[in-house]
Amino acid sequence: MDRTDPEAAIAAAAKRCSNWGRWGADDVLGTLNFLDDAKRREGAALVRRGVSFSLAQRFEADGPQKGWRRRTNPVHTMLDTGLDAERGTQGFPHGIGGADDVVFMPLQASTQWDGLGHIFDHGVAWNGRRAGDVVTSEGDRVTGIETVSGRIAGRGVLLDVGRALGTDGELPDGFAITVAHLEETMAAQGETARVGRGDLLLVRTGRLARARREGWGDYAGGPAPGLSFTTAEWLHGTEIAAIATDTWGFEVRPNEFDDAFQPLHQVAIPHIGLFLGEMWDLDTLAADCAADGRYEFWLTADPLPVTGAVGAPVAPIAVK
Repeated sequence: MDRTDPEAAIAAAAKRCSNWGRWGADDVLGTLNFLDDAKRREGAALVRRGVSFSLAQRFEADGPQKGWRRRTNPVHTMLDTGLDAERGTQGFPHGIGGADDVVFMPLQASTQWDGLGHIFDHGVAWNGRRAGDVVTSEGDRVTGIETVSGRIAGRGVLLDVGRALGTDGELPDGFAITVAHLEETMAAQGETARVGRGDLLLVRTGRLARARREGWGDYAGGPAPGLSFTTAEWLHGTEIAAIATDTWGFEVRPNEFDDAFQPLHQVAIPHIGLFLGEMWDLDTLAADCAADGRYEFWLTADPLPVTGAVGAPVAPIAVK
């Protein structure tokens, strides 16, 4: 890989990994086409103990965002409170009272999915569409996140690269996770860590654990471990349905080229059609997987179906 020529590297990877037209010209699902009913039955059959794990960070003012690209942490405000009810100012009959609230936030403020309208390559969106025809001031009119509602549920697999290769369960910032690292982790974890067609892959780096211990700092947008650009062909070839990490941006930061911004995104979303999850909380699940030696589970991770959204909050649940 020539660090000085990201344009050529991205173009070559995009050509090698393109899924354009694979599911027809009108496709809006991308790699979620790999997640079929049989794969969901396979995932559901993994529930043995009935123990569940939330994989969502909290959506709160004290969160990871620091304002980059106007991404702020959620602002939560009460519309009606218990005090209003006590004072009888709500206008309800026979003593009933209630509380109501509202939240303002970017849709990618915390645990979330990137939709297929989130990233473009030279003005082109998933499946070769013009970016301007897909996302307008009215939102994503073609691949809005609502188009995948009810679909992201199936066999989940955790690759705890932080525990397998890191120090005290954590990888350092700038650690580029290569295919060799992923394969080494699968080998260390055993048969239940096999990754293949239709799987929902989770990759733990340990970055979130460090942010919790040391403070958010540059968690949002700063240096972090993550997937190497060189994994593009592996992500394409394994035919996974989606991938999520415990980091802000999925891929290694700083990026591996001298002058680039999220080059793996530029291949994965508009060309592979791959759904990317970011800022997932994988620590408790990872500890349980390490304890019982099983790294596969039922995973449900439906995005909030905001019509026209290019990304959306999610509260994933893994069940073992």
